[in-house]
Amino acid sequence: MKHLLKLSDLTPEEIIGILNLADQLKYEKKHGIAHPRLAGKTLGMIFTKSSTRTRVSFEVGMYELGGLGLFLSNRDIQLGRGEPIRDTARVLSRYCDGIMIRTFDQSDVEDLAKYGSIPVINGLTDYAHPCQVLADLMTIREHKGALKGLNFCFVGDGNNMANSLIVGCLKVGMNVSIACPDAYRPDAQIMAWAESTGRFTVTHDIPAAARDADVLYTDVWASMGQEDEAAVRRAAFAGYQINDDVMAVAKPDAMVLHCLPAHREEEITEKVFEAHANEIFDEAENRLHAQKAVLVKTMG
Repeated sequence: MKHLLKLSDLTPEEIIGILNLADQLKYEKKHGIAHPRLAGKTLGMIFTKSSTRTRVSFEVGMYELGGLGLFLSNRDIQLGRGEPIRDTARVLSRYCDGIMIRTFDQSDVEDLAKYGSIPVINGLTDYAHPCQVLADLMTIREHKGALKGLNFCFVGDGNNMANSLIVGCLKVGMNVSIACPDAYRPDAQIMAWAESTGRFTVTHDIPAAARDADVLYTDVWASMGQEDEAAVRRAAFAGYQINDDVMAVAKPDAMVLHCLPAHREEEITEKVFEAHANEIFDEAENRLHAQKAVLVKTMG
């Protein structure tokens, strides 16, 4: 695997291979078994969007793999002063062994891969969040024992999370339903591909989408960079919440996931969040293990 730009680039076998390696690396960490598989290697970590989980998990992950994670904000490199992304790609390729970028435009990630000569990992764009979804799939498999045939329901904005969840869940054999307002549907090309599988539905009817779900998932109504739209979005997404009524139509043992940060009493109630906090924070922890697997697969 050369890069991780978006999940649609990966085969189902590649996704399962990442999850299997993530499980192994998690086992080794829990049992104090060192795994310096990237000893002496350096990951340049470009952040034009800030993050708690992305920064800490990648930096700690590189350290535990024996390498170095180098934090690069807009203020630290020339991207913030107008240097073309293609030039940054070529420079970092001379210094580093890999690049992780968390930014706005998917085209920036694609251009880094096009013009650089080292692996590129998408730490989040407005289009996709593949690292989060790999951690999500890892967590679902841990709790449910398998992935194929499970019913997955996402409630909320058809954003980068919805885009990547649709692709990732369908590729590993899950059935996917999305409940969102008509004006906030996921990417049209992704939905067209998803509908061709026969295992995908999108609706504004939340109970219909959540019925018999094994996994319920939600995200904030206004993501980073959408703060100016917050009031409009609160009105558009009123009712698109995981609450007791939604849990009542899902399976009795349904699990709940959230990519965090969570806005309690908006997209999820405090009661449901705390009832499923163990699952949600297992999911957050698994960012570390899943991303270490990606790092090994791309840079190892």
